[in-house]
Amino acid sequence: MASDSKPEGSMLWGGRFTAQAASTPLMIKYNESLFFDRILYKQDILGSIAFARANGKSGIITQEGLEKIREGLLEEDIHTANERRLGEIIGKNIAGKRHTGRNELRKIDDHLVNFLKVIAARAENEIEYIMPGYTHLQRAQPVRWSHWMLSYGLAFAADLDRLRETIKRVNRSPLGCGALAGNPFNIDRDMMAEELGFEGLLWNSMGGVADRDFVSEFLQWGSMYMQHISRWAEDLIATILPSLALSVFLMPQKKNADSLELLRGKAGRAFGHMLVS
Repeated sequence: MASDSKPEGSMLWGGRFTAQAASTPLMIKYNESLFFDRILYKQDILGSIAFARANGKSGIITQEGLEKIREGLLEEDIHTANERRLGEIIGKNIAGKRHTGRNELRKIDDHLVNFLKVIAARAENEIEYIMPGYTHLQRAQPVRWSHWMLSYGLAFAADLDRLRETIKRVNRSPLGCGALAGNPFNIDRDMMAEELGFEGLLWNSMGGVADRDFVSEFLQWGSMYMQHISRWAEDLIATILPSLALSVFLMPQKKNADSLELLRGKAGRAFGHMLVS
């Protein structure tokens, strides 16, 4: 006969899983995703507020209830409320170190635009500078510094275009799709999408729930971008300034481009994420 004991705390996926193998400490730990989900806490709370507001509009909850939900989710501010709750779950010392997940795609766009402005300005102001051009890591022909700079400027400009195209395709809201067959409560999906900053909807509920194209598309974009970063870093390794290099005690004559080598290593990591997505 099944035991009436439950997993510690109130599990959102309770019910028939109670007292089954899925409720053992080992399986709870295996199935939990807090390590990843905590990065998305801000988006999760804002999504909950938008959904509550849509429920208020359709009459499922009262305006008073909506306001209480909103106040509860925004207690003092999102960061304070979530910090406190996360501290209750995993401990204050660990919770205080959690990431806030603010690196949105549009911030990458802004950084790339600023980077391209710097490249263009440097190329224009330093057009008379001459440097050796390399092939096969060997000096080949003299080239203008500005020519070398703009070779990467064009690559990163293409990355910026691809990023904007990716954002346009993937910035579609699945909220309101339900688990599979949509939402029968006349939820205003357009209102929720607009409130959360989406540019449109995923119209088919089954496709919206199952869709992971946005993950693959971003990883593909990121891999291309990191390929350009890696190539740029390789060029700089050959000419790194001593002030930017590191050495070792046993070989003080060396100038190791650790920071640039780390960039190339991180590029390989991005390629790996894309392949397993």
